[in-house]
Parts: sequence; structure tokens; C-alpha cells
Amino acid sequence: MSLLLDAGALIAYERNSSKLLGHLKVARAAAVPLATSSAVVAQVWRHSSKQVALAKFLRGVQEVPLTPQRARDVGTLLALASRSDVVDAALVEIAMDGDEILTSDPRDIAHLASASGKTLIITRVS
Repeated sequence: MSLLLDAGALIAYERNSSKLLGHLKVARAAAVPLATSSAVVAQVWRHSSKQVALAKFLRGVQEVPLTPQRARDVGTLLALASRSDVVDAALVEIAMDGDEILTSDPRDIAHLASASGKTLIITRVS
């Protein structure tokens, strides 16, 4: 099992959200790997000089790239789900059954997860 972070989770990290930090503390204690997609990082990255804490945090998070094949898989998922958010779909595409996604948008993630046929734990953070 992995803990996947969407853009809302990374923003919550930057804001020192106690709810998010609690999830991360539990994950670290259980040695649960943290992951996100490069698309998610692109959505939140703005000013490297102002995002020092986020940059340091991301060193401990596996960042999965949007490869040509993965891009096509994401597009297929978007078509199946009748959605258009590439960033959310990229995160669901890299998820494996049993993974947990920390998100500020559980409804869209749940819809994409259902369309993908994956069984995921979806947890709201903000």
C-alpha cells in the first residue's frame, strides 16, 4: 500500500494542516511509501524560493512521471469517466488497488477511481 498525494494535499502540507500532518505521521510510522505524479507537482509548483519546505518534503515522495504510455492511459481513463482533469486522472492512474489518496476533491477522485475499476481509499484533506 502507498499513500498518494494530490495537489490539495501538497497545498495542505504548505499550510501546515494538522489533519494532513497527522496522516503523514501515521504513514511514516508504518513505513508507508509516499507518492505523487509529476502532473500534481506541476499544478502546485510556483516559486522555488518560496516553497523551500515543499521542495524538501518532496525529496521523500516518489514522483511518478507522465510517460507517453501513461499519458495515453490517463486520456483513456478521462474518456471512461467523462472527465477532463488530467492531474486527478494521472494520480488515479498510478494508484494500485488498496492505495490511499489524500485529496481536497474526494468526489472527482472517487469518480475516476470507479471508472478505473480500482479499489482505493480516498481521504479528504484540506
